[in-house]
Parts: sequence; structure tokens; C-alpha cells
Amino acid sequence: MAEELDRHLGRIRECLPHLVIETVRENRDGLTNDVLIVNEQFVFRFPKNETWARELLANEIKVIELARDYLDIQIPHIECKAADLLAYRFIAGGPLQRNDILALGEDEQDAIADQLATYLRQLHAVPLGEVGRHGIAPSDTNRGRAVWLELFEDAKRELSPSLMSHAREWVEQHFAPLLADEGFMNYEPRLINGEPTPYHVLFDRQARRVSGVIDFGTAGVGDPAADFAVVIYYYGESFLRRMAKFYPEIKDGLDRARFWAGTLELQWALSGVRGRSAAWSWFTVHLGGARDVLPVGVEWEKA
Repeated sequence: MAEELDRHLGRIRECLPHLVIETVRENRDGLTNDVLIVNEQFVFRFPKNETWARELLANEIKVIELARDYLDIQIPHIECKAADLLAYRFIAGGPLQRNDILALGEDEQDAIADQLATYLRQLHAVPLGEVGRHGIAPSDTNRGRAVWLELFEDAKRELSPSLMSHAREWVEQHFAPLLADEGFMNYEPRLINGEPTPYHVLFDRQARRVSGVIDFGTAGVGDPAADFAVVIYYYGESFLRRMAKFYPEIKDGLDRARFWAGTLELQWALSGVRGRSAAWSWFTVHLGGARDVLPVGVEWEKA
């Protein structure tokens, strides 16, 4: 670990030779990159391997360089880039949690919904001709009909024996629209984020505003409903509905987003079964469950 840190610090000095390193904060939580935050001023991201992680980073750099000309919201400003490194100015803020939103008044919730809706609307509107000219790849989130059908069969074969009857019924109900309509998941491709999760959306708790969006590792050409699905999964459909006031076209992808969001726990549960994790069954308890629950301490007058 110390040897790897020294190697990273060496690359940082090569990247920004005039930078005096005073403090270093490490974050190795991500699946794709190791992150070093230097002097609380610069973020340095290093791919965890020399194959797919580097490919994702290279694509992310292309997305950032193109998208920043179309977005109002703050995204990383690249200071240095290489096959094994991305450096940008630190953007202050913590993860935008659902409880952060629900604890606010109506006007403040609308303001955040406006920020996120405008961000996605502007990103989805980036001309595909420009996306192609920048060599941006398809999003890593893309799934064809055959993949969704395979997920359904895998869930029935590998998960159903361990599910309660109500959960098995929910799986059947959830996939029914896909089975009934071959075009159910058809979409018009757009430039998408792919993963607008709480840990990628930064929130200034003092200003009560979104301060920026980071990590475009899964961004690329894909279904905008994938972005809406992540919003449903982490923030609830009620918040996505609030966003639709500022991005009406969200409604066009709503059913796809609902379907997509409902498959996420199935995918996690299958990963747990295949990895023989003792904790995998925890995910199946919550299949099909609603999550629109206010945090402790919030009065109904604010809800």
C-alpha cells in the first residue's frame, strides 16, 4: 500500500511539478479508480487496472471535455490527464443524500430538483454528432432486450428457490411488460451520465444547493431512462416527478426507468449468490418494496 502511494505521489509530481504536497487524503472505495485528494485543492484519480479501468477513464475524459461546454452545473475542470491519471480541481460538498432533500422545505426541494433536472436535460441534449466526433463510447450501463430476458431467467433459476412467494410474484409482475412488448425498452439514444448517484452529486449543506457533479465513468451514449432510474432508486419517484416540472421529457422514459430501477436489487442479489456472500439474502428481503419514507425529525408541514 505504501509503495503504491509513493508511486501515485510520484505521478502527481510529474503531472503538476509546481504543486507543493502538504496533505493527502486517500479514497479507495470506488470499483474503478483510487482517489487521492491533495491539499483539499486537487483530486487525482488512478485506474485500478491497465485494461477496462483505463478505458473507462479515457472515455470519461472525453465526456468531461465535451459536456462542460453544454452544462450550467459545475463539473471537474481537468488540470492534467494521461492514460493512468486524471487530475482536476477539488469541488467542495458532500454526497447529496435523500434525507438532505426531504429535510428541506418545498421551495428548496424544487430548487434542487431544478438543478438536477436542468443538468440531465442539458446533458441529454448534447448533439450526438459532437459526441461521435469526440470518440465517446456507448455507456457502460447499456442493456439490450436479450440481456434483460437473461436477467429474468437467471433470477427465476438462481434466486426464486430462496424467495418468499410474494417476492417471486413481484419478479414475475415486474418483468411482465418486457415479456408482453418487444419494444418496451426501445429508446432514442442520448449522451447520459449513467450513474447520478448520491456520491457523485455534491451538496453544499450550508447553501442548500448542489455544488457540482463528479465521476463520469459510466457516461456515454445510452438510454436517458437509465439516469432517471438511478434517481428513482436513490431519491424516489416522487422526487423524479418533482424534477419533471423542469424537464417534462422525463415522462417519456418513466416506465423504462421504473423497470430499470426495479432490476437493480435483482442484479445485486445475483452477484451475491454467485459470489457466495453470506449477506446476499439481505437484498432479497426488499424486492418490490417502496422507499418513500421521510427522515426522523421532519414535520409534515415541510413534506
